[in-house]
Order: sequence, then structure tokens, then C-alpha cells
Amino acid sequence: MQLADKHEGTTTKAFAGLRVLDFSTTIAGPHCARMLADMGAEVIKIETDGGETMRTRPPLRKGCSTAFGQLNVGKKSVVLDLKSEDGKEAVRRLAAASDILVENFRPGVMHRLRLDYDRLRTVNPKLIYCSISGYGQTGPSAELPAYAPVIHAASGYDMAHLAYQPGRNRPDYCGIYHADVVTGTYGFGAIASALYQRTVTGLGQHIDVSMLESMLSLTLTELQSAQFAVKPPPRPMFGPTETASGYVMITVASEKTFQGLMGVIGHPEWISDPRFATYAARRENWAEVMDGVEAWSRQFTTDACLAALGAAGVPASAYRTVSEALADPQIAHRQALSEVRDEGGSFQVLNLPFRMSGADTTPAKTMAVLGEHTDALREEISLADDASIPTGKTAATG
Repeated sequence: MQLADKHEGTTTKAFAGLRVLDFSTTIAGPHCARMLADMGAEVIKIETDGGETMRTRPPLRKGCSTAFGQLNVGKKSVVLDLKSEDGKEAVRRLAAASDILVENFRPGVMHRLRLDYDRLRTVNPKLIYCSISGYGQTGPSAELPAYAPVIHAASGYDMAHLAYQPGRNRPDYCGIYHADVVTGTYGFGAIASALYQRTVTGLGQHIDVSMLESMLSLTLTELQSAQFAVKPPPRPMFGPTETASGYVMITVASEKTFQGLMGVIGHPEWISDPRFATYAARRENWAEVMDGVEAWSRQFTTDACLAALGAAGVPASAYRTVSEALADPQIAHRQALSEVRDEGGSFQVLNLPFRMSGADTTPAKTMAVLGEHTDALREEISLADDASIPTGKTAATG
């Protein structure tokens, strides 16, 4: 029985019973908090009365953003004025009954609001407080503004990518925000670790997640090459291989796959050729290897190339669009997408990329309306009718 089959019908949620306060905006923090929601935590998204920035990002249907939905499905929505004493008191009371707090303001903002970790742990020593920022909470760069494209450039990622584009000298703009996604995922992992540690110590802690360091973690071999000189091969080891109808990606990562590829392209004698017989020799002569591969691949369609490579056990894929990838029968088999509804209609979101035999990891089915849960949460923490606390924008600021 496959894990996906075992999973079917499971209703247990691994983080059921945990409460999360989500102060984050845009992508990294909301991605982290949505993962917590998918795992069953009650995530309370704190917003201003205008809603956070991503609510206006396309695609929009009847004013509802599916990009926002992808990042925030399953969360409750509470509107608070964090500059008012009423809003601060609401956060303190919510924090006293919460397990986790996620924020990705610029370092110092939560301190100025008097909602930083040191203050909130006095009301709840078990609170796990996760701060996500561009460069970390302290240091010479800590207060610099940062968004994913800036971090891509600052981390060396864009220049490392450029090194794999022969003949080019202008860095690309990467519109896919790796920095946000990977940082949010590291935040999720750190929170899970802190939850386990809390079972031993009984105490929460402050988690400081840096986007810069998260992006550096993607440059595994490049990080080492920056310390020790490595001569690059004359042609990138992995890249598009031309066919009669497009391009394929072929990955030769072992002796077995190299041998299989040589058989497919009709050059079995190259297996023992001194130019290619060892990995080191192949690196030096990689352009000749790929010239031989493309002399073969250009004779056939992409589908025909993939069929031959697959039969020989050589890892390969066509270059697909996201739409084509989503149409892959494997995605349907894995039930990798879930349908979600908001006031604009229905749309699909990607589930977490892992399955658990004893827990349900799928997202909620509906999106909260902005401020939908404000009154209920205020009543729960006894703020709904507390005349001693000033309310709204007329309250004192601090």
C-alpha cells in the first residue's frame, strides 16, 4: 500500500490545538503560517482595516486575489490597529493564549509597538516567536529594507545563476521569488523544532530567520567554489539539449546514467574513451560529450528522445510550462491540488508537498473575509465590551 493510499480518509491534523498569531505580510511569513494552518494549527491573521498588500495582487476575481488565497487559505482574519492601546492589549491577551507568533516586519518595528518577544514572553513564557527578515534581527544590515529580488542579488544567487549562462554578462531578473518561499519553509521547520524542544523545556523561544542566509543555502556547490577555486567545465553540465521539436533536460549524475546515455546516442565506445572514461575527464571535455548528444537528439522529436532516454534509465524531462506541469497525471494521482472558495469563486491551491500516513496535510476549503473573526476573538479575550480600553483609530498611539 502506498503512503497516498494510507493517507486517504485520515482526518487527524498534526498541529491541531495549536494557536498561531500571524502578523506577516506579502510572501515569506504568510507562506510559513499557511503551512502551519495546513497542519491543523488555528492561524489568526492580524491585518489593518485596509487589508494586507497581497489582497490586491492578480489574479483578481470580484476584487478577491487568488495569489493572496494561495498564501492565506485556512487562516482566521482579525483586524486590529496595532498603534492603538486597544490593539496592543488585544495582541497581549491573544499572545497569552497562543503557542506561536510569526512576524516579518523590519527589525525594530515590533519593539516600537511594544509587542516584541521580550515583552510578550512575560505574558506567555511558552510562546514561540518567529521573526523573518531580510538580513536577520541584528547586525550592520539588519535594518535595510528587503524583498526577494533584492535578496537574490545580495546573496550572490543571481550572479551564480549567470555563470551557467554562457556568453551572457547581464544578470537575469528572477520573477519567481525563491527567497520568500525557502525562507518561509525554514521558518516552518524552525517552529516545528521549537515545538519539540518546548516539550522538554516547557519554554518557548525567539526564532530569527534570515532571508539572506536562506538564499545562500541554495548555493551549495557555489558556496564551496567561492572558497576554493574550481575550474568550470567548458559547457554547463546541465542545460537545455535541443531536439527536433524543442528542448529536453538530461541529467548525467552517475556512471550508470552516463553509460546508458552513450548507448542511446550510439557511442558505446565513449564509455572507455580516455576523454570521457572518468568524471574528471568528462568535465574537461563536456562540450564534446554534449555535441555528440545533440547530434543524436536533433534527429528526433522531444517525445521520441524522452522515450529512448527513459528506456535507458537516463533522467530527462521536456521543458514544460507550469500549466503543463499541473496537467501531469502524477499531480492528479498525488492529489496535489485542492479547490478553495472565496467571495470571488473557486480556485486551486497547491497542497503541502509531503504526505503523512497518520495526519491530514490538506488545506481548508474556504477563505476568510477580511476581519471576519474580529468580533468573536475580541469577545473571547473579553475586549468586546471593555470600556476601559480605548478603541479604533481614536485610541492613543505608542
